[in-house]
Amino acid sequence: MNRRQMLVSSAALATAAASGTPAFAQSGTSMPVPPVARRIPVTIEQLGRTRIDDYQWMKDDNWQNVLRDPSLIKADVREHLEAENAYREAMLAPTADLQEAMFQEMRGRIKEDDSSVPSPYGPWEYYTRFETGAQHPFYCRRPKGQTDGEQVLLDANALAEGKDYSSVGGTSPSPDHRYFVYAEDDQGSEVYKIYVKDLTTGQLIGDPIGDATGDFSIAPDSQWLFWINRDDNGRPDKIFRRPITGGDRALVYEETDDGMFMGIGRTSDDAFIIIGIQNQETGEARYIPGNDPTATPTLAEARVEGTLYDLDHWSDRWIIRTNADGAVDFKICEAPTDNPGKSGWRDLIPFTAGKIIEGVGLFQDWLVRQERADANTRIVVRSRAGEEHAIAVDEPAYALGVQGSRDYATNVTRYTYNSMARPTETYDYDMATRQRTLRKTQEIPSGHNPGDYIVERMEAPHADGAMVPISILRRRDTPVDGSAPVLLYGYGSYGIPMSASFSANRLSLVNRGFIYAIAHIRGGSDKGWGWFLAARRMTKKKTFEDFIACAEHLIARNYATAGKIVAHGGSAGGMLMGAVNNMRPDLWAGVLANVPFVDVINTMSDTSLPLTPPEWPEWGNPIEDADAYDYMMSYSPYDQVEAKAYPAVLATGGLSDPRVTYWEPEKWVARLRPATTSGNPVLLKINMTAGHFASSGRFDYLRDIAHDYAFCVWAIARGWEHHH
Repeated sequence: MNRRQMLVSSAALATAAASGTPAFAQSGTSMPVPPVARRIPVTIEQLGRTRIDDYQWMKDDNWQNVLRDPSLIKADVREHLEAENAYREAMLAPTADLQEAMFQEMRGRIKEDDSSVPSPYGPWEYYTRFETGAQHPFYCRRPKGQTDGEQVLLDANALAEGKDYSSVGGTSPSPDHRYFVYAEDDQGSEVYKIYVKDLTTGQLIGDPIGDATGDFSIAPDSQWLFWINRDDNGRPDKIFRRPITGGDRALVYEETDDGMFMGIGRTSDDAFIIIGIQNQETGEARYIPGNDPTATPTLAEARVEGTLYDLDHWSDRWIIRTNADGAVDFKICEAPTDNPGKSGWRDLIPFTAGKIIEGVGLFQDWLVRQERADANTRIVVRSRAGEEHAIAVDEPAYALGVQGSRDYATNVTRYTYNSMARPTETYDYDMATRQRTLRKTQEIPSGHNPGDYIVERMEAPHADGAMVPISILRRRDTPVDGSAPVLLYGYGSYGIPMSASFSANRLSLVNRGFIYAIAHIRGGSDKGWGWFLAARRMTKKKTFEDFIACAEHLIARNYATAGKIVAHGGSAGGMLMGAVNNMRPDLWAGVLANVPFVDVINTMSDTSLPLTPPEWPEWGNPIEDADAYDYMMSYSPYDQVEAKAYPAVLATGGLSDPRVTYWEPEKWVARLRPATTSGNPVLLKINMTAGHFASSGRFDYLRDIAHDYAFCVWAIARGWEHHH
């Protein structure tokens, strides 16, 4: 699993509502009383520095087992979390009607019996579909070019039956179309089981594979299954292989560096199986011949700190995407089949500063790449002869994404297009004739007119001269006079860009007069990989400063007013929330932090946590490097909480989250509440049955988002001042 998958952001990271009733009754005008977390000071000495942590007790010593089975959590931690959930529910009780209204709106924008555009692969076309009222999809296929003859490969509703949580990860038919392999996480802890179904009998075969990531690959001969093992700390450590029909597993590769992620897959032409090993800055690949799947993997090019590369094979040569030799925004090289090492690399598509090559897709006669510059994407098609053309779009802020094709010998690729105002359109594009065919427009059953909205793009200046793009969505009738409430969303880590894409859910805010803005801040790759490199380790604060600069620019342009902005971010974007909450509390009416990474120094000092060693390249290592410790301490949201007038805060988390563990938002809230001098509420919502990605069912998940958006409206209106 790569980092991109590991810490996805997007507004998607809302968390689910906990069950349980408030521990007190509301009557008259009395305000609910918040729980008081007891303080048990623990002194931590590190690198000659001392810090005191009052709330370390909230971290369960047995957390590895809690992730896999939340019922094992310590009684005192459970009690405290339940009291926090009850207090939040009581405080937000006046928003119950609004939450329900928003949920119904969001549900009304989903075509309940939706299906994906079938994807051709060999004699079949594969697709997913939903049934009205169903929370989970059906995975299906039918003979190519026909509309009937459906075969259901997996009913994820039946799989989820009787479970609090069920999420399907990777799914794949075997190349001979006889088997269907799928991975399920039934806990939210991202530890998957992998199942193999024989489609000739409809039966599961072989024992399920446990302790896996959601990633796997099937050999081109359909006889062997490869997967990635998770160790006790939830990290990928080994790749195994076994016959697809079951039997003994064999170790294929073991990674000794705790800081590396792994992926496995076949090349586009099925000539090789590739093992990719990487963190955010260093990569390595090994390959296994497709016609000899039990062979020992061969190293392509040994890892060199700071160099990333990935491999694919194009019939008669290797294609390599890499940032080697100073190609900061990546270049594409080719190499002969018998020499995939760096000595064989020849530049095919050179590096252009500020224009990052995000990915490459290969077809028999074509090479397709996706580029990003100035927070917009472009798709470029290249023939074997080297002729190029772009699929261009004329909108100020939009999102274009290559979906590609499973078939290699085809001229047709697939791409999607949307903008903040326009629902997703899926096109099949003939690369030879340059004809595009619209295959699907995302349907909004309750109605949506893109013409009712305005999408804009502006740039906020940072004091160091950087210009930070902001994408804006508002209704045409929403005034730009400083009176409209604003939601400002940001992420800004790991080189992950934020697309200016469509979200039906956010219309529930925009249609209520909110201006929705995305801050394309440094730390992401919105303006190239250099945009990421400019805000990490000892320059990380640039991420937070950029977000503040965006807020100030919106105020200067009369789009916003200080104190009428809600700041929103999740995961590493939750760290951003914690930082800007400390740095400029005066700017925000509310701060919404989903699964926030806020206890930075403690987490980065705990080598047992799943993501700690892989994270040191990003933040620095506070165990060994005193400068890194001091710098991290100077922005760590939890450690920098002090007496000041904080805005209203809602922090959310999941009990089985392996990426941002539940005690981070819990500790942060415990520290914020006694510190704030404003009287504004500090709320916590912990989903007692899910992990990083909130509820697994599509409607339950909407309830999570409706809850969070209702908080935004409540924060702007200062709803607690009128508590019934």
